Amino acid sequence: MTLKRMDNVLIVVDDLEAAKAFFIELGLKLEGESTVEGPSVGSLIGLKDVRATLAMMRTPDGQGIELDKFHTPNAIRFGPVDAPVNTLGIRRVMFAVDDIDAVVARVRAHGAEIIGEMQYENMYRLAYIRGPEGIIVALAEQLG
Repeated sequence: MTLKRMDNVLIVVDDLEAAKAFFIELGLKLEGESTVEGPSVGSLIGLKDVRATLAMMRTPDGQGIELDKFHTPNAIRFGPVDAPVNTLGIRRVMFAVDDIDAVVARVRAHGAEIIGEMQYENMYRLAYIRGPEGIIVALAEQLG
């Protein structure tokens, strides 16, 4: 048996609407939204009395970001909202873009903050931005 592909990455959020708007502004599309609950969901993820709203976002090439808002049990915040990039765990998602300046301008209009920008040799322009709930997104624009 072989691995076929990565389907999605889960990001648990408190403000689902703000997170959806942020990822839509980045260029992802909302594939669907649903509320799940009950013992089978709880058994799958190891929690009791689960009720959550899920929003599946897709990149143009089909990669997924699943945004989950837990209604019950409440989500648990582990560490500060503005945790630095060297905090243990999954800390950022990176997207390839055609025009970093345009993407940064769009997401800044939705409250995103620039963490830093740089050019790597003559190959890439890179930018790290912090979106809603401290989500860190990296952008890479290939040069030439």
